[in-house]
Amino acid sequence: MHKFLPIVLLVMSNVFMTIAWYGHLKFPNSPLAKVVLISWSIALVEYCLAVPANRIGHAVYSAAELKTIQEVITLVVFAGFSVLYLKEALTVNHAIGFALICAGAYFVFKGPF
Repeated sequence: MHKFLPIVLLVMSNVFMTIAWYGHLKFPNSPLAKVVLISWSIALVEYCLAVPANRIGHAVYSAAELKTIQEVITLVVFAGFSVLYLKEALTVNHAIGFALICAGAYFVFKGPF
C-alpha cells in the first residue's frame, strides 16, 4: 500500500491544482483578485494532499522518482481537464510532447544507464 498511497494522493492533489490553476479560464470576466483568492483556497487543499504524498512516498521512491510521477500525473489530469472541462482539443503535437515527457519518465525509472 505504501507504493500506491503516494500515487493516489498525488492524483488527488493534481486534480485540485489543475482546478486552481485553470478552472477560472471559463470565467474570464471574473475579477482577478477574486479568482486569485478562490484559486489559493483550492490550492491549499492541493498542498494538504501533496505534502503527505511526498513525505510518505519518499520512504519508497527517490525525490526524482516522486517528481517524475507527479509530472506524468499532471499531464494525464491536465489532458482530461482540458478536454472535458475547457472543451479544448488535444492535438497531435500535444500527444507527441506528452509522449516525450513520458519517455523521460521511463529513463528516470528504468533507463539503461
